[in-house]
Amino acid sequence: MIRKFARPYARAMMEILPDLAEAEKVHAELSAFEEARHSSSELAALFDNPGVDVNNKIAIIRSIAARLKLSDMAVKLLEVLLRNHRLNQLGSVLDAWKASINKAAGIAVASVKSAHPLSEEEQARLRKSLETKLGRRVDLRLSVDPSLLGGFVAEVESEVYDASVVGRIERFRETLR
Repeated sequence: MIRKFARPYARAMMEILPDLAEAEKVHAELSAFEEARHSSSELAALFDNPGVDVNNKIAIIRSIAARLKLSDMAVKLLEVLLRNHRLNQLGSVLDAWKASINKAAGIAVASVKSAHPLSEEEQARLRKSLETKLGRRVDLRLSVDPSLLGGFVAEVESEVYDASVVGRIERFRETLR
């Protein structure tokens, strides 16, 4: 779920970086920073602590950015988030920004739950089927849910495609009523 405060940041980032390739690059850089920040509870606590001077926090951001070889634009965006007390919500901002990038690129994100891990061939067939149905490229987000017994459930935007055994049993049950 994309949080409401994250959308304005996503829109601003799309305005600053209208070239999709550059937006993807900076998004990946910020994701690397978020992964580093998230992996350390001390960093998260430090950035959340109002008692730590902003200039010290900026110096820490720049130090981490140098190690990760982040671009100047990525560092500037991190500084803006820090000054607006949103750095610890970077994950939500990145989610909103990725949704904007995908929309601009004509990519639909499909969250797919399957009863067992899908093979490469099954993923390719599912992706092709969804792309044909939707008329655009599809990015699959896969997870396993053994309670489905078999098949899969795919959510794309507000549409749900239920091809699971449990779904079929429920539809059959409804028909019998």
